[in-house]
Amino acid sequence: MSSCALPALLLLLVVVLASAAADIRGDSGAETTTKPATALDQVCGGLGGYYVTPGLCTSALCSTSAASDPCRAARDAPAVAALAARLAARNATAAQRSIQAAANATSPSSSSSSGEAVRSCLRLYAGAVPALHWAAASVAAGRYGGATEVLQMAQNVAAGCEGIVAPGGAGPTALPPENGRFGDMVLVAHAVVASMATTY
Repeated sequence: MSSCALPALLLLLVVVLASAAADIRGDSGAETTTKPATALDQVCGGLGGYYVTPGLCTSALCSTSAASDPCRAARDAPAVAALAARLAARNATAAQRSIQAAANATSPSSSSSSGEAVRSCLRLYAGAVPALHWAAASVAAGRYGGATEVLQMAQNVAAGCEGIVAPGGAGPTALPPENGRFGDMVLVAHAVVASMATTY
């Protein structure tokens, strides 16, 4: 091998090694077009252990799929947790009001047992709503422990109302759809806040 070929060979070896190192790091030199993951994406992507899919999490926390939706503006995981707890409290309040309106609209000829069932459901919400507002304030302040337990307890409210009003799942329920929406929201909120309690 000539002395002139040695520097050229070394230069070629350096170029090949640098190229291989760039490929390992993912620096292909080409500009990537993938969006950086938002805090919402990161939080929702890690809730599988709580039986919450990323799709359920995103649909519960975001009112639209638009990039401008406030849920996507959450700057970090604690902000996503605060949003989730706040939405759980709001959904519980909306469900309670909707059930109360349905109860008020019930005809006087309705059976007394169905009226009592709806009143029992309202009592569940009466206990849960103030506790959920407290939990939302706690999460906003970065205190996750007690809020996690409140959200876990609140998961039983929507299902409890279904069980009281339509025992055994028999027949159509007299409950408005807000009850089911609250059930989904509080499941997601509990998963988000519980994940924060173990992380922060």
